[in-house]
Amino acid sequence: MDLRRLRTFVTVAEQGTVSKAALHLRTAQPALSRQILDLEEELGVRLFDRVRRRLVLTSEGEQLLGDCRTVLGAVSSLGDRAQHLRRGDSGILRVAATPQTIEGVFATFLSRHAERRPNVQIKLSEAVGANLLGMLERGEIDLAIALVGLLREVKGDYRTIESFDLAPIGFLAAYPASLKVGSGGTVDIGRLASYPLLLLSSSFYVRATFDAACRLAGVKPDVFMESSSPQALLALAEAALLAQQAALLAQQERERKERAEAEARARQRAEQEAREAAARECQRLEQERNEGRALLASFVAKYGKVEEFKGIAGQISAFLDKAPKPKPCPPA
Repeated sequence: MDLRRLRTFVTVAEQGTVSKAALHLRTAQPALSRQILDLEEELGVRLFDRVRRRLVLTSEGEQLLGDCRTVLGAVSSLGDRAQHLRRGDSGILRVAATPQTIEGVFATFLSRHAERRPNVQIKLSEAVGANLLGMLERGEIDLAIALVGLLREVKGDYRTIESFDLAPIGFLAAYPASLKVGSGGTVDIGRLASYPLLLLSSSFYVRATFDAACRLAGVKPDVFMESSSPQALLALAEAALLAQQAALLAQQERERKERAEAEARARQRAEQEAREAAARECQRLEQERNEGRALLASFVAKYGKVEEFKGIAGQISAFLDKAPKPKPCPPA
């Protein structure tokens, strides 16, 4: 069987038209059309139906597409392995991992690996869930980094895959420090039920593990949004945190203004009470002065003819006359 026909079939199926496949493979369209016809004749089945200028796989074509990819992947893997055998410590190592693993592990690992193995090139591919093991089974990659639970769950379908354990990983929950959902670096899933959650889509095994933990805890999570991009979820969480901080700052500013207004009213009341107290004291002193004058007048009227009191009464009267007159009392 001609591998070029298989490669043409897979490319046309992926591109949807012969013209796009021709551009991708840099081959003339008539040659590709002839290869498809030859492959259909060789296999004895119709691979495509033409629908509005597009080629749509038949049911037989859909079933054979995966097999053709497996054959091409095995051929590519055979070539890579032969290259490894020829060069010894050189070659290409094809690795597939989740976006989180690529970002968190390979971002720092690749530079160190290049120093230790300069002749071994790592080719990274991004995949999630069972697609990781599918790529490994089809020979598209040499190594897949996946969670142990995923391998245990689907290994019955991939019995030819061998595995070894790497370092354990932890699940990360990003939330404002003001939320009391855990302590000591551990989050209580049972306390998450009352909060809207930003979660990875169900295609991630991390999400399946989280859902299983919620079921065990008897919690139904309030899923606000699902996404296949952890960066998008973190950005949304950060935006919500900034909005919460802005609301908190606005609340603190309102409380500061309310305290300032209350303090101003308290000062006004204290000043008013001080003025009223001063006015009352002034009125009391004025009243006592008037009562003293009246008492002196009565004393003079009664004892003014007695010779021994004339001098005393005159001195008291002179003293009162010479004393400075008090200022008018302020209004209360």
